[in-house]
Amino acid sequence: MARAKKMISKRAAARAQASADRVVATNRRARFDYDVLESFECGIVLQGSEVKSLRTGRAQMNDSYARVSDGEMWLYGLHIPPWQYATGFGAHDPDRRRKLLLHRSEIDQLLGRTQQQPLTLIPLRLYFADGKAKVELALARGRRLYDKRRALAAREAEREAARLARHASNWAE
Repeated sequence: MARAKKMISKRAAARAQASADRVVATNRRARFDYDVLESFECGIVLQGSEVKSLRTGRAQMNDSYARVSDGEMWLYGLHIPPWQYATGFGAHDPDRRRKLLLHRSEIDQLLGRTQQQPLTLIPLRLYFADGKAKVELALARGRRLYDKRRALAAREAEREAARLARHASNWAE
């Protein structure tokens, strides 16, 4: 009986892991350099060798950004290294621009907001959801140096308060 329960729990865990999003790359610097106002999930157009390279967990999104060009959303600066087994015809340019898939209304909304205000479009993370590559794209406002310092100080104060609360709770026991 115990063995059957173990098998069921292993299967449930495997199903939960398969349904969860598998993050390939994150843009950790983005949340420090920008104030994220809104985020969107969008698909990305990739070649076969790029998908295989992503599945091995190889991608870099430092200094990447998105821009609307000719009514389409494009992602610039995303580096996906060539898959080690792709040669010749199957290989791809690692730094090419990649098309992002959004609804027309979303593209129009983002274009309008970025033209009216000093906002930029930056990718926050690249992940697989239900076997398809997705990008979490954020509409963000750049932070000034003093804003970055203030955010750092607030984060440090929060950590210190949490540490003191944890320390106090340990002494209470």
